[in-house]
Amino acid sequence: MSRYIGAVCRLCRREGTKLFLKGEKCYNACVLEKGKRKSAPGMHVGTRRVKVTEYGRRLREKQKTKRIAGLTEEQFRNYFQRAERMPGLTGENLLRLLETRLDNVTKRLGFALSMPHARQLVLHGHVNVNDKRVDVPSYAVQPGDKIALSEKAKLNSAVQQALQALQKRGPLPSWIEVNASHAAGKVRSWPSRDEMSYPIDEQLIVELYSK
Repeated sequence: MSRYIGAVCRLCRREGTKLFLKGEKCYNACVLEKGKRKSAPGMHVGTRRVKVTEYGRRLREKQKTKRIAGLTEEQFRNYFQRAERMPGLTGENLLRLLETRLDNVTKRLGFALSMPHARQLVLHGHVNVNDKRVDVPSYAVQPGDKIALSEKAKLNSAVQQALQALQKRGPLPSWIEVNASHAAGKVRSWPSRDEMSYPIDEQLIVELYSK
């Protein structure tokens, strides 16, 4: 499966906002916040003025969401089609599907420094759901599900660093709860729109795919 493996800071520069793809570096040493290389990547991009069209705005919002979730174009479109078939607002349904992926929940619980790190933990079989090992990052968690790391993963230095970083960033949203000392957590309910971790305007994505 094709997946972007280049420099992730280029993606943040292209979107003009932090996508939090590189763990602690995004909080402590982000190139956007330091004032260095704020322009979009590419030769002479920062010196020319580009008028953004309505289509361009919608496309950038979709690309931003897709990159935060770490999905391919086909995977993202499949999620959108599922969201369309669900009752309620398509945009919120889409974000809820992305928010409750196992890799995203693993990151939100503070077990991983970034989405790629969370996906790696899941793929290597270090995440248990209701006491059963699940190695599928796209696994959809449900309210009441208990998420825990394997005993081996708890000793991992990166996991311990992530748990320590979590304690410095304030309380978790109300739809999840975590026991950091045991590297375990629980999904209490479906997330509301205000509690989702995607800083995007989902209506622009709906408009893009509705054309």
